[in-house]
Amino acid sequence: MSPGPRAVEVRLSDAEFAELSRWVDGVVEPRLAERARIVLACAAGVPNTRVAADLKVTADTVRKWRSRFVARRMAGLVDEPRPGRRKPELVLSEAERAELARWARRAKTAQFLALRAKIVLRCADGGTNKEIAAELGVSQGTVNRWRSRFIRLRLDGLTDEPRPGRPPSILLDQVENVLTATLESTPGKDTHWSRASMAKHSGLSKSTIGRIWKKFDLKPHLQDAFKLSTDPQFIAKVVDVVGLYHHPPEKAVVLCVDEKSQIQALDRSQPVLPMMPGMPERRTHDYYRHGITSLFAAFNIADGSVISELHRRHRAIEFKKFLVTIDKAVPVGLDVHLVCDNYATHNTAEIKTWLGKHLRFHVHFTPTGSSWMNQVERWFGLLTDKLIRRGVHTSVKALEQDIRAWIDGWNENPRPFTWTKTADEILNSLADYLTKINPPTTET
Repeated sequence: MSPGPRAVEVRLSDAEFAELSRWVDGVVEPRLAERARIVLACAAGVPNTRVAADLKVTADTVRKWRSRFVARRMAGLVDEPRPGRRKPELVLSEAERAELARWARRAKTAQFLALRAKIVLRCADGGTNKEIAAELGVSQGTVNRWRSRFIRLRLDGLTDEPRPGRPPSILLDQVENVLTATLESTPGKDTHWSRASMAKHSGLSKSTIGRIWKKFDLKPHLQDAFKLSTDPQFIAKVVDVVGLYHHPPEKAVVLCVDEKSQIQALDRSQPVLPMMPGMPERRTHDYYRHGITSLFAAFNIADGSVISELHRRHRAIEFKKFLVTIDKAVPVGLDVHLVCDNYATHNTAEIKTWLGKHLRFHVHFTPTGSSWMNQVERWFGLLTDKLIRRGVHTSVKALEQDIRAWIDGWNENPRPFTWTKTADEILNSLADYLTKINPPTTET
């Protein structure tokens, strides 16, 4: 039996022994520490088979790192970077970048095309496949596929290839034309498109137009209301009010204060018909007015209780009386933080003088045109839905009695609202909306 090859002799310098000992002590990752143990054991003259048995590795592993160390010393124990396939370079022309930005930006573009456009734009900006995949929530294979398809076929490579079967009766270009016309034009003198007018414009049937609009959630017949605040201190006020909701100060009460003015005492011209099976409650469209009243309310964000007063007018005089009521209702020793809107009666000289004499009161104003930030407005909505809108009252006194009774019932079991949005989320949402309605222009 012939002897096998003799193991390569390992000799260590003092510096190498010290560094390998540090590796064994855990200053490096586990696989490097294991290699250091192998080299130290080999340097002590232990045979490969003994080292493999002691460290629970294979003899081939011991021979590998013994030889690597003898050949390259400490550098031989470190993993070398693995060579990979170089990704193809992606460069966009100005026209291609503008078209891809349009596909990615338009909210109603087919989502598969918008995603592919975003992938190509990020690739052109220099991102790696791994980074882009993590950012857009797709696999690296998806990013690599559309990078390669775009380099090979440019913009045409991002659309789906023809599939076997009956060709579609409605082409993608026709769908795109309907979407573009719906979003970016109006039908002559009309203010908005109907299915009939769009069918006449596009040459498609009314049912096809309806299916396209339903697919992309377009409803030209609907209109919603909005108002963007022009307050120069908008950001500061949002941060202030929302911060107050999320982190109310200690030894203080936070009250959302406002007035619901001109609540009408309405009496129907005929008795209300009760609800029956298959028939809702019915009431006449006409009514008699018997006067108005105004409700002043302070909503406690901590427990949902409400401090209220009713007045026939809503001037600064009445608001001052309500502040006195709040001062009496809140225990002495607690600060009072009031969240108010920018209504004129809240900023008169008389109110400022009163607040200057009552130093425990601190006023926080919501941004102009942003009364939705005041939680008492949500409570007013409940009062309107549950009492005022369908109520029948023959006098202002009867109306006020019902409002007081409803508030008393609310305070028996008050329910606070939970404010979930942070100031950053509100501002980012507004910024995203403004970006959609005012897309950035491409400079040439």
